[in-house]
Amino acid sequence: MDFRFSPEEEAFRREVHDFIETECPPNLRGEGVNLFQEVGNLFAWRAKVAKKGWVAPAWPKEYGGAGMTIMEQFIYNLETARMRAPAPIFIGGLAVAVIGPTIIIYGTEEQKKEHIPRILSGEVMWCQGFSESGAGSDLASLQTRAVKDGDDYVINGQKIWTTLAHMSQYMLLLARSDPDVPKHKGLSYFIVPMKAPGVTVRPLYNMAGSHEFNEVFFDNMRIPANNLVGEENRGWYQAVTTLDIERSNIGSAVGQSQGVEDLVRFARENRDNGVVRIASDPSLRHELAERYIETQASLMLSYRMVTMQARGLIPNYEASATKLYSMELNQRIANTGLRLMGLYGQLSRGSKWAPLKGRMEFQYIRSVANTIEGGTSEVQRNIVATRGLGLPRGE
Repeated sequence: MDFRFSPEEEAFRREVHDFIETECPPNLRGEGVNLFQEVGNLFAWRAKVAKKGWVAPAWPKEYGGAGMTIMEQFIYNLETARMRAPAPIFIGGLAVAVIGPTIIIYGTEEQKKEHIPRILSGEVMWCQGFSESGAGSDLASLQTRAVKDGDDYVINGQKIWTTLAHMSQYMLLLARSDPDVPKHKGLSYFIVPMKAPGVTVRPLYNMAGSHEFNEVFFDNMRIPANNLVGEENRGWYQAVTTLDIERSNIGSAVGQSQGVEDLVRFARENRDNGVVRIASDPSLRHELAERYIETQASLMLSYRMVTMQARGLIPNYEASATKLYSMELNQRIANTGLRLMGLYGQLSRGSKWAPLKGRMEFQYIRSVANTIEGGTSEVQRNIVATRGLGLPRGE
């Protein structure tokens, strides 16, 4: 396998590098930046990226995309991570990472022409209406109802853990359109305007103190029937594709590698009773080496994803394996970081005494959700076992 870029790809990487170096505000770059407190600067940066056509470089030109290759899009994502600039999900949100590709695959021509250019321009943000209070890992058990009424659908129900719903103009909603068939066969996808009458958004703060998640309530909310995405009652099979796309984008192996490198630098530069920290506890050297090797394995899994996508394939169990490994690695890195820093590792962002601007304390708490959101680790293991290894389903 040749990991080198072609001359054309290397030229594009340099262009991305120079653009970020020149145009991205310093307060949006680097580890420990709380992008939820930099919304104004983030939107301004998103507009610059959109003007370059890089919000989603590989999307088709006929819908406003740049028509670049999957590899060029990967190079953009890779260089953005290397330079510690806002990740693509913060540029276009789930609209770029998940929803746009789903609409491109399953949407009508009218839906593509209406929504894809606005996503690419950075004009709108989207959220994803999947999880419910009683339907998380068992997503097919969801109970939010969509009832056909003439030329409309009437939506009633509740969604939970809806990322960025408070900042979004649209939702891609999965709802039950036929309650009289097996649970996997009665679901449909809908485009929901978040300002429609009958939609209520309430914030949920996680234990790391950040507002990413929300509850969303639907009370006799009406949408036109042409807001249906794909075939009625085929939503589960479309949702599986959406989840595979999401799981192939969650996490950044480059960011994980940089995080471990920062920990190694801290261990070399800080002392414990006058002794360099990494020398005062030799076992830390082995632990940090393990974490770094694991970040390289995570990077190889990411390369596998982009290679499949470049061949026109949608990763399935491969995406689950990548998501599982990457999210559990986040937790191992956080554990190592706190052990390395001792009591100082408990200091939060904003404390002048907090090492690495309090990143480890935040990552340690926030990473608890990593193995839940986007499908729990247990779900990922089942997918890898049944679809990847061909093992029988448990009863």
